[in-house]
Amino acid sequence: MSRFDQAKMLMQAKKIQKELQKMIITIEQGDGAVRVEITGEQKIKKIHIDPDRVDLADIGELERWLEDAVRDGIAESQKIAAEKMQPMLGALGGLGL
Repeated sequence: MSRFDQAKMLMQAKKIQKELQKMIITIEQGDGAVRVEITGEQKIKKIHIDPDRVDLADIGELERWLEDAVRDGIAESQKIAAEKMQPMLGALGGLGL
């Protein structure tokens, strides 16, 4: 791989990283009782809990909604990142890497 190809791939990777930083994925659980916003880099931006939709007598349910929302947000961000990186990975495979 030439230096030019390496520089080009590095620029593409940085561009994808910036896109993922700006991307916000929103996941809801419990019919909107819990909303988690996570970046494409898997960093949680915000967690919102609607007190009108939460039964404080069942904290376990709230915990499950939070866990599910975070897990789903991470999975979605991983899927999006993989899709964005696919063209680069294909180029590396073509180079025998």
